Amino acid sequence: MAGASLLTLLDDISVILDDVSLMTKVAAKKTAAVLGDDLALNAEQVSGVKADRELPVVWAVAKGSFVNKLILVPSALLISAIYPPLVTFLLMCGGLYLAYEGAEKIIHTFWPHILPHDEEQTARLRANADDSVDLVAFEKEKIKGAVRTDFILSAEIIVIALGSAAGATLLEKSLVLSIIAIAITVGVYGLVAGIVKMDDLGLYLMKKTSRVKQKIGELLLSAAPKLMKFLSIAGTLAMFLVGGGILVHGIDFLHHEVEDLAHLTGIFESLTTMLLNALVGLIVGVVVVAIVTIIGKIRENKSSSMH
Repeated sequence: MAGASLLTLLDDISVILDDVSLMTKVAAKKTAAVLGDDLALNAEQVSGVKADRELPVVWAVAKGSFVNKLILVPSALLISAIYPPLVTFLLMCGGLYLAYEGAEKIIHTFWPHILPHDEEQTARLRANADDSVDLVAFEKEKIKGAVRTDFILSAEIIVIALGSAAGATLLEKSLVLSIIAIAITVGVYGLVAGIVKMDDLGLYLMKKTSRVKQKIGELLLSAAPKLMKFLSIAGTLAMFLVGGGILVHGIDFLHHEVEDLAHLTGIFESLTTMLLNALVGLIVGVVVVAIVTIIGKIRENKSSSMH
């Protein structure tokens, strides 16, 4: 009897693992596009520090990402069980933040006089030029920004994965979300570490006696800055794509309008949807930046008048 019970238990576990495996594959496919955005954003976020500090910064952000997942996975399970609409509301807030960050970055790049002076960026440039300055204090702010961005992207990935496991038991949902959370964190930050150290690998190979290795080293060394420039642009674009996508999906009439317009383009429907999502993200981001800037100036004027 005990042997039969054990076999039944093992059979149940096998069925659960099969279901979890299938749901995890579905969730991975659905989150693939967001993972690309996550990679671009995080590679761009951790760039711009000195070579000997790149891996420590990546590791610090990766640890922050693991903490994010430890918060998000149980929170998503709890919220979806108690009040599912709250998940959408929190995602919308995240979408607004991403759109705001992207718009602020573009305005600072092309029209820096419009926004208040970026003191942190100026301080970082001075610190990078001065070897006697400890960059750890400056890195902390950069790491905090990267972890905040990771939190929003991770939240979207977790919610998408949760949606793919609809109808599953709590145990199955927990396993699917845990597997996805660990896999994306290890995968994304492993790739980010590889990208930021590409130039060092190129220099290492160039010192080898093999002509083939030297050529590969030269190629990596020349490609590294171009790749980082591309990721910087892609990271900003990803903010609008992801932020706009979250906002569009969260507002029914806007979602239908985007779908209808995209459907008119036929074979370019997916591309058009992405472009429209990015456009919504850009417009909303600019509006939020304008509101934040105006509020900041009003507070500054009140503070000045009080003194």
